[in-house]
Amino acid sequence: MHAARRLVPAIAALAVAGQAFAFGVAHAATTASSLHAAYHGTFAPSSISGTPTDVPTSSNEIPAQSPNSKTIRHTYAAGTPTVQALSVSSGQANGFGGFQGITHKEQRLAGTGDYSNTQFSLEPPDQGLCVGNGFLVETVNNAVRVFDTSGSPATEPIALSQFFGFKPEVVRPNGPFGPFISDPKCYFDVATSRWFLTELGIGQVPATGNFDGTSFEAVAVSTSSDPSADWNIYTFDTTDSAHPGCGGGCFGDQPLIGADAYGFYVSTNEYSIKPFGTYYNGAQVYAMSKQGLEGAGKNGVNLVHIDSGPYTQSAYGAPSFNLQPATVPGTTYDTSNGGTQYFVSSLDLGAGPALGTRATHVGLWALTNTISLNSKSPSLTLSFTAVASETYTQPPNMTQKKGPLWLGAQLNDPESLVASNDDRMNQVVYANGHLWSATNSAVKQQNGPTTTGIAWFEIAPSATPNSVSGQMTNQGYLAASGQNTAFPSIGVTDAGRAVMTFALVGPDFYPSAAYATQGADGSFNTIYVAGAGRFPEDGFTGYKEFGGTVARWGDYTAAVADGSGNVWMAAEFINDLYPPARTFYANWSTFVSKVTP
Repeated sequence: MHAARRLVPAIAALAVAGQAFAFGVAHAATTASSLHAAYHGTFAPSSISGTPTDVPTSSNEIPAQSPNSKTIRHTYAAGTPTVQALSVSSGQANGFGGFQGITHKEQRLAGTGDYSNTQFSLEPPDQGLCVGNGFLVETVNNAVRVFDTSGSPATEPIALSQFFGFKPEVVRPNGPFGPFISDPKCYFDVATSRWFLTELGIGQVPATGNFDGTSFEAVAVSTSSDPSADWNIYTFDTTDSAHPGCGGGCFGDQPLIGADAYGFYVSTNEYSIKPFGTYYNGAQVYAMSKQGLEGAGKNGVNLVHIDSGPYTQSAYGAPSFNLQPATVPGTTYDTSNGGTQYFVSSLDLGAGPALGTRATHVGLWALTNTISLNSKSPSLTLSFTAVASETYTQPPNMTQKKGPLWLGAQLNDPESLVASNDDRMNQVVYANGHLWSATNSAVKQQNGPTTTGIAWFEIAPSATPNSVSGQMTNQGYLAASGQNTAFPSIGVTDAGRAVMTFALVGPDFYPSAAYATQGADGSFNTIYVAGAGRFPEDGFTGYKEFGGTVARWGDYTAAVADGSGNVWMAAEFINDLYPPARTFYANWSTFVSKVTP
């Protein structure tokens, strides 16, 4: 189904603490409708500076409802690919540099004025990163910070509810509650020097914090090349109440973003809200005019909604899942067919979304005639094909190096396993005519254990106005000897040089931020540690007292190339264990690094 809507801006000031922003949405079938959806926002300095005091334990510290919990499964060696594992280098790659990014404590304490002490304690961070014009923007659940590329902060950490102008997450001790927001992503558009930042939202009853059956997606676009200045904010409805599976409302989980010459794209996995998670409708694609968004929507911004769920139903017995839109490191877009935007997805769908056992194909998608997004009547075609690939399969949970615990010791609990979630596709880059992506997979190490490793893919795509095809030009596995590697992101320069970042966790490594570079054959054959973990993961999601079983990690990393041939990366790692560097509930940090491949 294709549904067209129109985003029309209104102007307000983000700096007004406590101001409410209500955006009314009319769900359209095939005709354009209006969406009251934009205002100016500015970064406000955080009230937290230096080394803040520890976060007190209090009521409503952890969100009661966490809709983005990912599938946790164990797999067995049968049918699992056997791989050659690599040792971990003690050195660094060419041009390496790095610094600690946002920490959990900074996320929890972000917010000024009416937003002070209103953040939940959240795990995992869900890493976002974008780089350009001498700046670097980092996002996590649920905070954002701007740095310059030397690593010096240009702002304090800012609560994303405050940045977007939503009501605070929770006014302690007992509410009211603002919307649930999660899964941030960001992107720098080289062609126009504009910044994009997205996040999902689910409406909550202010008095109780219960989901109210509505949902939305927020898209922020900077008004200049300076990400610490003004932004325009758009929202669009994702409740999809017209869908048969959304009688009690739906939400778009883990929104994924990409862009081509003409459009900006958000892809979500659509689940029911009431009853929660009972129905899954497939991946939903939302296409917008990039020109319209960057122009503050003065003449309205087209929004086209495409339900891709049915595309895989007959062949794979399940709706499509996790369509990753491609981003481009420079300005070499595919402008054939009136503009072509590519997507890549996992096809391990045997028993439902992210619940299969293994797959030997990946999904390749093309959205054509994207230039029509700049017209009053956009006309887009989404095409799909399956490309033969190496085997990839659901990964096991990960062991971590034994060490001291702080929260676990107070609970008399042992350290937990670390989640590797599933084998959904991670970020996609279109560079030098090829698509790059990777996924978690169980791997059987030669003369070693079955661990979580990485399956990566390089595809040469080709599209016509009504079809898409592709050839797997290179692929392989990445595994560290006796350890786990997970949550990969591949950053690729405009010239096609790639670097992969990922989590490194295992019997010999506390959770660390790592990366791998390419050899002469194009494979990723050297593993380095960017941010070395110093302690175990010791957050609340790993302990039964807080409803946890396996410690949440990821759910994704980020890697992006700049205009100077560097690849920047960001990933979660564990740097601290004890207060005041950590909070009571969590001890994660992030590490930002770059190399020159």
